[in-house]
Amino acid sequence: MSNNTTPNGDKNSKEPKNRQSMIMFAVFMLVGILVWSFLQKSFTDATTKQISYSEFVAMLEEDRISKVEETYSTWKITPKDQPIEGVELTYYTGKMNDEELLPMMKEKGIEINPYIPDTTSGWIYEIASILLPVLLIWLVFGFVIRRMGGGGMMGVGKSKAKVYIEKETGVTFKDVAGQEEAKESLVEVVDFLHNPERYAEIGAKLPKGALLVGPPGTGKTLLAKAVAGEAHVPFFSLSGSDFVEMFVGVGASRVRDLFEEAKKNAPCIIFIDEIDAIGKSRDSKLGGNDEREQTLNQLLAEMDGFESNKACLVLAATNRPEVLDQALLRPGRFDRRIIVDRPDLKGRVDVLKVHAKNVRLDETVDLEAIALATSGAVGSDLANMINEAAILAVKDGRKAVSQKDLFEAVEVVLVGKEKKDRILGVEERKIVSYHEVGHALVSALQKDSEPVQKITIVPRTMGALGYVMQVPEEEKYLNTKKEIEAMLVGYLGGRAAEEIVFDTVTTGAANDIQKATKLARAMVTQYGMSDKFGLMGLESKESMYLNNGTVLNCSDNTAADVDAEIMRILKESYEEAKRLLCENRECLDKISEFLIEKETITGKEFMEIFRRVKDESEEYYQEELIFAE
Repeated sequence: MSNNTTPNGDKNSKEPKNRQSMIMFAVFMLVGILVWSFLQKSFTDATTKQISYSEFVAMLEEDRISKVEETYSTWKITPKDQPIEGVELTYYTGKMNDEELLPMMKEKGIEINPYIPDTTSGWIYEIASILLPVLLIWLVFGFVIRRMGGGGMMGVGKSKAKVYIEKETGVTFKDVAGQEEAKESLVEVVDFLHNPERYAEIGAKLPKGALLVGPPGTGKTLLAKAVAGEAHVPFFSLSGSDFVEMFVGVGASRVRDLFEEAKKNAPCIIFIDEIDAIGKSRDSKLGGNDEREQTLNQLLAEMDGFESNKACLVLAATNRPEVLDQALLRPGRFDRRIIVDRPDLKGRVDVLKVHAKNVRLDETVDLEAIALATSGAVGSDLANMINEAAILAVKDGRKAVSQKDLFEAVEVVLVGKEKKDRILGVEERKIVSYHEVGHALVSALQKDSEPVQKITIVPRTMGALGYVMQVPEEEKYLNTKKEIEAMLVGYLGGRAAEEIVFDTVTTGAANDIQKATKLARAMVTQYGMSDKFGLMGLESKESMYLNNGTVLNCSDNTAADVDAEIMRILKESYEEAKRLLCENRECLDKISEFLIEKETITGKEFMEIFRRVKDESEEYYQEELIFAE
């Protein structure tokens, strides 16, 4: 039997590495010798000059020589006068059979050093004078490459994975909330690693890979750490960018090294965070990244080479699944795609409970109300809100967090802190007040709108001069056409109030117009809510987990018609907002005056004034009817 292989292929895997190490050693040695020779020659040329024998004799006669040293074939001459202080300049010339030379040197009193043939110590000195500089260069190169990401001079391609074993991450599935479906999929994987025989009896095989996909902040990395805490097996954790270096081939080498280590420690889990750094689709366009593509090719080959009995699982996380190479996503590589999406209402309540378990709360706290007010928030947002609420409670000198602190923290995370140093003028305060009340009043006058929680004209650090907080009565996953139309009217209510009251408009509605235009465009191009285009889909989503951007899938003529339809919808919404506010001008004035005085009012105060003014108007109307009769 051949002895070239072993059961785990150690000898064959070491031979290429040893050969590569020898080649690198030879290259560095040659470079070192050449550099040293160049430096030595440059120094010698700068301090040594050849002269003719007649010039030597003339210097001797003029008594300009202090020392003469005889070598094997030359006279080495040191002049008395040195042109540069601290640098010894010497001359040399060839030896001739001149009987008068030695008496002349004795006569002038010149120091004479005769030639002595080299001994063994001389040869050792010559060899050391070459090897020591080369060794110094070798050590410097080794230090530089080690700083650039290797594990030593020959460790450029070593894996940089952090290894977690047992519960060193300090995170388990109990610390992850709001992602029950994702946890369920990963619990199955962990159970497979612990009890492979149960699945082997029925013929099931361990999935080779699982891809965690979702928006930033939803807990993908936290889930992976929880797997590490639950698995009780070696857990290799690293980022996709750890594979990429400036040298072509280093990333592929690190992938090989990582999987070799994983096979030695099987069963185990490999976690690659932000895998899109190396997993982008390959193409033949100019400007491709050879290093990244080589790394991806090696990753594909290694995942194919995983044996099912090795019980090694590859976990990866990304928020850009649309850019990943299709070869990476096929079954047999990443068999499972686990969606880690934004939590729903129940999920947000669970997340808040997890992050609030070490925070002292008072009896007023209602986490369900906070969860209802934070629709669309991810786990990191909710954790930040709990922390901000605790900080606010300490600043106010209280020992426990209240509901007021939590709502204030929600505002801090969403719109920033209050800018108390920004003082608005009287006219600007009035404009901002009417603008915000316009939003709130239009919402109150429409039955398909969300109720108002708070109105404020205190400027915030994120740029808002005021805002209206609306909280839904229940969690919704669908919106009707009437609800969307009500939202459009609400967005444009502030601008309509400015025009009605001040007969002019300001720049304060820029964000409202942007939101309204985006929503109206979605109605036309995605939701099929336009009478003109019907059910025709005109846009497709891209980067759905990041900026939720879209791309038009229609001709330029159709795009122009789309713009015209959006303009029509926005114009109708704006006219409706103006109609509602004109019919309720007294409410608009009364609530705005109250808001200017108080700066911040609650939804309850807003509705009390609204109902009182409406009741007074009804009584006045009834009296007018009686008087007319």
